[in-house]
Amino acid sequence: MALTDLPLFPLSAVLFPGGPLALRIFEQRYLDMVRHCTRQGCGFGVCLILQGREAGEPALPAAVGTLARITDFYTLPDGLLGISAEGGERFQVTTTRVRDNGLVHGEVRFWPEEPVVALPPEYSLLATILDRLVEKAGGPFAHAERACFDDASWVGFRLAEYLPLAQPERQQLLQMTDPLQRLEQLLHYVPRFQRA
Repeated sequence: MALTDLPLFPLSAVLFPGGPLALRIFEQRYLDMVRHCTRQGCGFGVCLILQGREAGEPALPAAVGTLARITDFYTLPDGLLGISAEGGERFQVTTTRVRDNGLVHGEVRFWPEEPVVALPPEYSLLATILDRLVEKAGGPFAHAERACFDDASWVGFRLAEYLPLAQPERQQLLQMTDPLQRLEQLLHYVPRFQRA
């Protein structure tokens, strides 16, 4: 599979395929990146920060990330640029380099999309939990079609976003390529959040 050069945005959060992302852009390197992506109609890579911080010196990104496609931009109350993006395909970073402006670029190999797998009955509890969380939180998935709750990948990715997991746990779920294995891991996490 061919390698693609992709600007990377290391964040202290994990973006999942189909997931929403809202960012406040204030550093020049990221303003340039947003301008480039908007002009070219391309996305940028979001990777969890393994070492370092979001602002300042270039941070060390995780080797597996998600393509983010900008869906909207606007001016925030503080005058800074805000963008909305949506998670696309996952990718593996093979090499990284830092440009003169401090922007990290990666040579990435995109992963094929996960096969659509119907949610097996033994994981129906997870779909019920997700349904309640979505109902309570509202947001972009409040009007999701019922069919989404029968899709093992969709349920797994959304639960990984909604449950209060640690970022390394989310990263582990992102890196799994089997939707049923991801659901099994989530089932293992659920008792932690149930009221005693």
